[in-house]
Amino acid sequence: MGQSEDKSKEFTKINEALKNPEKVYRLNLSNQEIKWSTIDWSKFKNLEYINLKNDHLKEIPVGLTKIKSLKTIDLSGNDFKKLPESFSNLINLEEVYLNDEKNIDLPKTLEVLAKLPNLKSLHLENDNLSSLPSEMLLFKNLEFLYLNENKFIEIPRLEPLNHLKFLDLSNNKIKPEFQDLQNINFGFKINF
Repeated sequence: MGQSEDKSKEFTKINEALKNPEKVYRLNLSNQEIKWSTIDWSKFKNLEYINLKNDHLKEIPVGLTKIKSLKTIDLSGNDFKKLPESFSNLINLEEVYLNDEKNIDLPKTLEVLAKLPNLKSLHLENDNLSSLPSEMLLFKNLEFLYLNENKFIEIPRLEPLNHLKFLDLSNNKIKPEFQDLQNINFGFKINF
């Protein structure tokens, strides 16, 4: 089996993944009850994608923040309030999912995420948002921002985000007159 085939295989059981952790590139542990403190995350040297959606995490496992190869992480639907400072160690992270997070301290979380040099895509879908905190403007390289299924009534101000290519505002409460602005060139594509 070639390396490219290895990369597409998605492991869904932690015990299975721990048998050959260096061969694990994708790990989907969503909707599971797991003893997080017992996992030696340092064994996952090549892990690029991890899904921890709906795992009732009260905090992010510290060992997870040491996986330098990680490119995508889905932390949607968990119970933590903010990301730890050590999360900014994930320097190769390109995409973060924080959907369905009703209790998150968004300003503090965005401060941590803004330190990630390669973060291109941020999902804040169905987070009960009606505005964005000023910390959103700290992002230097963000290209894709997903704010769908929130409570925005107008397009949020994002001028300093000059790398932005796509903004998803679908399923919000944006008035038709604001949607008419869709044809104005914001420098990025907006989806209503």
